[in-house]
Amino acid sequence: MEILIILLIIAVITLGYTTYNLLRKNEKQEDVLAAYLLYMDNLSKIIEHSSERLKKIDSKGTFESDDEIGWFFEQIKVIQERLNNFKLTDGGEKE
Repeated sequence: MEILIILLIIAVITLGYTTYNLLRKNEKQEDVLAAYLLYMDNLSKIIEHSSERLKKIDSKGTFESDDEIGWFFEQIKVIQERLNNFKLTDGGEKE
């Protein structure tokens, strides 16, 4: 009977320790995830702002008149279109 009680105490202590250890690791991962989500949200805002500014500049048609600048501006628009694929939606998911 005493052996059974000792085994149960050891099992309770072991399970308690492993549960506490997993909880601590889970909380650390939640902190990392929150930081990544904040980073991605800020990155998405920067991409959105860049897209709006590029559309505002493009609406005047200033850069299309010069061949070299026009080509460069077109390449910037291509890069911006690719970046627009990485904007986050309101649910935190990639578009």
